[in-house]
Amino acid sequence: MGRVFVLVHGVVSYIVVLAVFAYFAGFVAGVCVPKTIDDGPVGPWPRALMIDLALLGGFALQHSVMARPWFKRMWTVFVPESAERSTYVLLASLQLALTMWVWHPLPTPIWQLGDGLLAAIVHGLAAIGWGLVLVSTFAVDHFHLFGLRQAVGHWLGRPAREPEFRVRGPYRLVRHPLMLGFLLAFWAAPTMSVGHLAFALAMTLYVLVALELEERDLRAQHGAHYDGYRARIPRLNPFARR
Repeated sequence: MGRVFVLVHGVVSYIVVLAVFAYFAGFVAGVCVPKTIDDGPVGPWPRALMIDLALLGGFALQHSVMARPWFKRMWTVFVPESAERSTYVLLASLQLALTMWVWHPLPTPIWQLGDGLLAAIVHGLAAIGWGLVLVSTFAVDHFHLFGLRQAVGHWLGRPAREPEFRVRGPYRLVRHPLMLGFLLAFWAAPTMSVGHLAFALAMTLYVLVALELEERDLRAQHGAHYDGYRARIPRLNPFARR
């Protein structure tokens, strides 16, 4: 029964992650979803801004703390190691879903590019960003990243293994293509509202802080191997070749 529970938990978590990710893309881009970043009742802007920043801060704190090795060691005392990753991504997805649900819009436009060629180019950049995020997950190990491989392996009785450190695909250009994709998607907006700008600024700050923490963990885990990779490949700017 334990193996079946871990498997079902892993599959359900993976489906939730995909659904929330798809909605999140539409929420930020302002297309194909019932509520976007600029939709909803408009209230006093100081209150809306404080609520939105609190939501983003809660997501950033939960997402970063649960990703740290010390928390994983503590967490797996209560949660099976085979379900640790799927539980993490499930809780992160639910936190992100809560953020989108409670989000208070600040729709005053800062810039609007209309429907011309420039707007189409910006839409294209955003699409490239979301595509880069998805491709980057497969370049490292998509199913391990979202906990499904661990759940299936546990059900089959296979020992858990961390994926090997490999450099392929977009990771040959930058060390963090997944985060680069998110930044492109967040900032490539044909219509940039006050609320969208606050969102993009807050998430950019979170990404920069999270990358510092992640690189510290990667250096501790992979040692000289990662140091050599870090010396050759830039963090986010593919044109800043070392």
